[in-house]
Amino acid sequence: MSPSDLEAKLKGLSLEDSLAKISQDFPGQAVFSTSFGLEDQVITHAIYSQNLDIRIFTLDTGRLFTETYELHKRTNGMYGKRIQTFFPDAQAVEDLINEKGPDSFYDSIENRKECCNIRKVIPLNRALKGAKIWITGIRNDQSGSRENLTKVELDTGRDILKFHPILDWSWENVQQYVQDKNIPYNPLHDKGYPSIGCAPCTRAIMPGEDFRAGRWWWENESTKECGLHWVDGKLVRKKGSEV
Repeated sequence: MSPSDLEAKLKGLSLEDSLAKISQDFPGQAVFSTSFGLEDQVITHAIYSQNLDIRIFTLDTGRLFTETYELHKRTNGMYGKRIQTFFPDAQAVEDLINEKGPDSFYDSIENRKECCNIRKVIPLNRALKGAKIWITGIRNDQSGSRENLTKVELDTGRDILKFHPILDWSWENVQQYVQDKNIPYNPLHDKGYPSIGCAPCTRAIMPGEDFRAGRWWWENESTKECGLHWVDGKLVRKKGSEV
């Protein structure tokens, strides 16, 4: 199925109905990656509250906030589920720290991307094995690099469809859904952290700052991405390619 064909099938459906359709059309082959941000909690609720056949996993980099681990536990308990966890390769982390120190990511963009690759991208590739469609919590107003994405696209590097069910939601839409459904969320969101990643790499943002300004805050790059959604150095935004 091509991305454009799938997007046409999902057009006009609610979040819950679109995920139910994905579960039906890709039985045992649909996965959702959560980092326990507000957007991800919305999608987790929509999946678990309907008991859909969509596997949910998370990437534990080993450098997350205590609040994120606590939310992981609360989420499992609320829905009676176990979100699958993938860790980076221990030897690769040991080699990186022994060679460059525990905080080499502050020294250069190249070092930071190396750390992200070891702790996030490589584990993600393992987590996606066997899947045909990858669901994400990306929204197009999170950053300028995401504003032109389509709801369904093809990640050519991994040969997997990607579906962004709340791509056109605003931050206010997300907050309202969480409030209406009484969904547990990370208390750091109430302290100025709209986007939450690893603790050493995330800070609160100031009023008027870009949504992702708190991620890798010491860098001057306008595009703040860790590499999970990049292929050949670019955000995936292809449409109409066959799978």
